[in-house]
Amino acid sequence: MRVEKQILTKEYAARLNASPFFIVVGYQGLKVAHMTELRQRLQKAGAEVHVVKNSIFRIAAKESGVAELNGSLAGQMAVVTGHKDVSAAAKTLKNFAAEFDKLKIKFGYLNNQRLEETGIIALADLPSLDVLRAKILGLLVAPATKLAILINTPASQLAQVIKAKSEKSE
Repeated sequence: MRVEKQILTKEYAARLNASPFFIVVGYQGLKVAHMTELRQRLQKAGAEVHVVKNSIFRIAAKESGVAELNGSLAGQMAVVTGHKDVSAAAKTLKNFAAEFDKLKIKFGYLNNQRLEETGIIALADLPSLDVLRAKILGLLVAPATKLAILINTPASQLAQVIKAKSEKSE
């Protein structure tokens, strides 16, 4: 392998090792303006897309410990990686694919588990990580709030009775 290809392979392997997920998409037929729009949307979601040659990506995936890709790399493809929320990147890809029919979600890996297109679409339908955290926090705080209300209820009722007695005696 030529030196340039070895450098590219190492760069992609490092990118795959640094990201907890990657999603492979087919982009055949997309114009440059559309790819630029996709890059901008993914950047807002904390991800990035890179066009990569299939043979180089196959070697980089093997070097980064991803299981065999089983010949699923064919045609023009790009790889989406990121450091943040996988569901945000998947949601961006799903919305973009709905807008522009040329983008096709092929497969992905999340923590070395292979995801097919249906799994990626299911991830896209999940709420964002911040919304899930807020829901969990709400579930944790609700019992404590109810307990505080129950503890304070007798004291507030007693205060209301005393106030009513004092107003009645006046």
